[in-house]
Amino acid sequence: MEFYDRQEELRILHENEELSKEHASFMVLMGRRRIGKTTLLTKAFEGERYAYLFVSRDSEALLCGKFQRALEEQIGIHVYGSITRLRELFEVIMKESLQRHFTLIIDEFQDLYKVNSSSFSDMQDIWDRYHSRSKINLIACGSIHSLMKRIFEDNSEPLYGRPTSKMTIRPFTTAVLKQILSDANPSYGPDDLLCLYMLTGGVAKYIELLIDAGCTTKDKMLNAVCRQDSYFLSEGHDLLVNEFQGEYGTYFSILQLIASGLTRRSEIDGTLQKDAGAFLKKLDDDYEMISKLQPVLAKPGSKTSIYEIHDNFLCFWFRFIYPYQSLIERGQLKMLRKYIGEQYNQFTGRSLERYFQDKLMESGDYTTIGNWWDRSGKNEIDVVALNEFNHTGIIGEVKRNPERLSMKDLKEKAAALPRNQFGRYKMDFKGFSLKDM
Repeated sequence: MEFYDRQEELRILHENEELSKEHASFMVLMGRRRIGKTTLLTKAFEGERYAYLFVSRDSEALLCGKFQRALEEQIGIHVYGSITRLRELFEVIMKESLQRHFTLIIDEFQDLYKVNSSSFSDMQDIWDRYHSRSKINLIACGSIHSLMKRIFEDNSEPLYGRPTSKMTIRPFTTAVLKQILSDANPSYGPDDLLCLYMLTGGVAKYIELLIDAGCTTKDKMLNAVCRQDSYFLSEGHDLLVNEFQGEYGTYFSILQLIASGLTRRSEIDGTLQKDAGAFLKKLDDDYEMISKLQPVLAKPGSKTSIYEIHDNFLCFWFRFIYPYQSLIERGQLKMLRKYIGEQYNQFTGRSLERYFQDKLMESGDYTTIGNWWDRSGKNEIDVVALNEFNHTGIIGEVKRNPERLSMKDLKEKAAALPRNQFGRYKMDFKGFSLKDM
């Protein structure tokens, strides 16, 4: 698959690279695994003088040897003798940057902690001594979100306050998804686009796997997921075990419950037969894997809150793959594929809502977007999009079939919106269906 989008990210990377020719730059680049961070950096610096160092889980001495060879081959930093400590190697790099400009990318930066737990303290000391005279463009790239946040955002950590910029790589927008699918299959249908969105959520690696395999229709995509050699069958486990490390059992159980529709705290606690509060808080605040949703404009702490997995692929994986590991191990993949097909329309109802919510947010016309529901559960509105500056908004209904849309029913539901919160907004009513994708 060719390179798509990322123009704003490329612009920022190029600007930082130019600025670093006069003053040292230290960027933190974060994003979930498979989002395309390495591809972006390779694209940004092609033709430029840069070194790419990948932090593998080797001993410190072995890793230093790999880094030495990479530095010599890629940017000509000659190190006499054999360096076995990361501290010594980083000091060599910073001394070299006093003489000339270059870019240094350290990928999976957070894993330096497992190689030598004092690496970050050593780096802080060396950076503080040399950066004012340096011409380095240093990029620390990482994908284990909780560790990267702790390293750079916890004020008790040594590298807190050292970066000069931070950037998080997000999934592709709905517009880019449409462009990719259109290029691969000009005759695609709305359900093909919805399936691509539902499975990948705009994550570059997943899109690339499907597109390069010629899976550009709904059926081909779902068939690809259920193949015996499918990358997707083990991906959720591979993705999260490193993130959660030794605690993943309870986290996996909670995510499975949320994906299956048990989204309220009381439902989760009752099913687990334990207080899940601390785990839910970490999934939300530290791992940023779930969101605590409230009705739009609800007061903080509202008891009507629910939880949702906001990563599309993980939502799919915990709904259809993780609970049926025994089927997969026995090779009953045709049965799994049939089950996914039977549940597809119901499951993708929420995916369709999220698609239109994403699309409205990407338009730049709204400051707040979400759902609204009352405590009784009788009135639920699929899309509420508000502009807090000009007090306009949209109240929307989402259905797969446009013939099932009813503006009369939608207006009746909207009558339940609290006047003290929504009265100052001028609202339009709109229906969204597959044909509007």
